[in-house]
Amino acid sequence: MIEARRLHILRAVADHGTVTAAAAALYLTPSAVSQQLAALEQETGHRVVERSARGVRLTSAGEILLTHANAVLAQLERAESELAAYGSGEAGTVTVAAFATGIGLVVAPAITELAASSPGIRVRVRDAEGDASLRMVLDRQVEVAVAVEYRGAPGEDDPRLTRVPLYAEPFDAVLPVGHRLADGDRVAVADLAKDPWIGPYSGNPCHDVVVLACEYAGFQPRLEHSSDDFRAVVSLASAAAGVALVPRSALSGMDLTGVVVRPVDGVAPTRRVFAAVRRGAEAHPLFRPVLAALEAAAVVRG
Repeated sequence: MIEARRLHILRAVADHGTVTAAAAALYLTPSAVSQQLAALEQETGHRVVERSARGVRLTSAGEILLTHANAVLAQLERAESELAAYGSGEAGTVTVAAFATGIGLVVAPAITELAASSPGIRVRVRDAEGDASLRMVLDRQVEVAVAVEYRGAPGEDDPRLTRVPLYAEPFDAVLPVGHRLADGDRVAVADLAKDPWIGPYSGNPCHDVVVLACEYAGFQPRLEHSSDDFRAVVSLASAAAGVALVPRSALSGMDLTGVVVRPVDGVAPTRRVFAAVRRGAEAHPLFRPVLAALEAAAVVRG
């Protein structure tokens, strides 16, 4: 009989691409992960992974098993949810991973709402970029992620996750006060093609939004300065180091001395934010109120 924990390890290896990375995410040693994979191969009678200099990849048999692993693990989540509901387990701790702006916009208000509506639920918050939080959910390091849509993000039909849309917000152009376009009411991204750019590092979901907006405008941005902290991005723009696209909410309450902020002409690049839990866990009596509070906070924000 195949053990469920070995299916979880197989999925982690598939997600992370190396035994070492999967082991770190699961708080195991690489040798322990390798032993569990070997045991899984013995249980199934098939090789499930192939090793190379670049890491590991699933064999055809491993891919078949992964499809079933996603279904089995989702069903186990549902079983845990129903058992928790049967025991009226509406008291406990839920860990939420979210990016900094999302914490301020929806997570903190959700905590306030839960204190009144579900006082038995304690929320623990971990600051994580929008892409990292999804991996933390899958690796069972947290229960809920507040994440940002990005290229390569798990889709709504991903068998590992259940997603709940929260809100969408536009990016605005941030220009030095002396910029040639600073006096206009709106800024076309195409008109910034020859400027130096300031933006998040590759891997940050907002980096993808910026690059895609520039690609749609017909050019590749010349990113000369990189920071995942939008305060630093605005400070660099105020020093005339370049131009930037910044999510509107990130600019709220920020010192904008030395810059002008203008809406983007045409269809503005947009940051789409959603919450996610492991598929099957959405009905858990602890997680369901947290998701509902996050949705309510997003509605109030909108």
